[in-house]
Amino acid sequence: MSRTDLLNELRIDRGESRPKKPKDEERAWWPWVVGALAVVGVIAAIAWWVIAKPGTTEVQVVEAKATAGGAPTAGVLLDASGYVVARRQATVSSKVTGKVVMVLIEEGQRVVAGEVIAMLDSSNARAALMQATAQLRVAQASLTSAQVKLADAERAAVRARTLHDTGYLSDQATENAASAVAGAKSNMEGAMAQVAVARASVAASQQQVQDTIVRAPFTGVVTVKAAQPGEIVSPISGGGGFTRTGICTIVDMDSLELEVDVAESFINRVRQGMPAEVVLDAYPEWRIPAEVIAVIPTANRSKATVGVRIGFKTSDPRIVPEMGARVSFLSPPSATPSAAAPNARAVILPTAAILAESPERGAVFVLKGDRLERRAVRLGATGPQGQVILAGIAAGDQVVSGDLTKLKDGMRVRVTEDGE
Repeated sequence: MSRTDLLNELRIDRGESRPKKPKDEERAWWPWVVGALAVVGVIAAIAWWVIAKPGTTEVQVVEAKATAGGAPTAGVLLDASGYVVARRQATVSSKVTGKVVMVLIEEGQRVVAGEVIAMLDSSNARAALMQATAQLRVAQASLTSAQVKLADAERAAVRARTLHDTGYLSDQATENAASAVAGAKSNMEGAMAQVAVARASVAASQQQVQDTIVRAPFTGVVTVKAAQPGEIVSPISGGGGFTRTGICTIVDMDSLELEVDVAESFINRVRQGMPAEVVLDAYPEWRIPAEVIAVIPTANRSKATVGVRIGFKTSDPRIVPEMGARVSFLSPPSATPSAAAPNARAVILPTAAILAESPERGAVFVLKGDRLERRAVRLGATGPQGQVILAGIAAGDQVVSGDLTKLKDGMRVRVTEDGE
């Protein structure tokens, strides 16, 4: 066998390619794929609609409950915020300018009226007192001398009259003796005036010594200690240099009250003597009974508010000046069944179920089947159980509670399992 034959036997016979399928057979399976995808899409859409329910919102509902007929209730008519203030407080200073040598108080210390709280340097005042005392002694000695001279002049005058009556003394001598008595009396009166002046000077010097002792003007608690030993205190200083104007600040804790600002549009609800309830920002769980002391008869033009003074019915060391607080003005409790009769149809709802529009008006969403019905309601007082609704809904109505800002009238909703 030749080489050519061998190469021919080893050559690969590629032949013709496998016959291609007709185009109609190649495209026959695409409709089935498209149809299957469409069916899956429809099933997914139906499932999503069943689960999500487009246009349906999940809500929680509560039942409107009737108020207890004839039961005395005290509700909240108005809320306001303010600060605790002391009607009686003072920055205590000395009456004279001087150097502080002793301070006997600290912040938080309770002092009583008249208690010594500080002392100033009294060396100059005591020196002036000693000088005034010496001048008083000189004046008293002068008075004693004038009294002795008057007594001598009076005795001489008596002898002169006796001798004149017996003819042994002239008229001129008798008159001279009488004039001497008058002069002695005048000298004695001048000496008595000098003694009075000296005594007044002593009293003034003693008062200056007393003025170096600073005392508490009333019973209270020291809230600020402003001076230290060695500093100069002056009641007339303008604060320049290193001069202090006061020793400390004392607050009468029995005079604490609350000052709040009430909007002009609501001030007609506040009356003197009406009950109130105060909650301090520092103790949010503590409700303090209080009452309105007075409505200040002037308005703040810039804030459109009127000031109201609230008095605490109880004193407690936890109440301190400048604390922030919130006060609730309460309506007086109904005392008789006739007073409660006009509100016999009122109901109570949680505040979360009410869309308040004003202190007297609001709106609620009542559940009717699977849709909402928006109703306008008239608001009453707010009590411990919730908000009183005077008109608009009846007891037993199912009312939506929660975020009401996203709800609309006629909206389709679905009640969640934890709704009431």
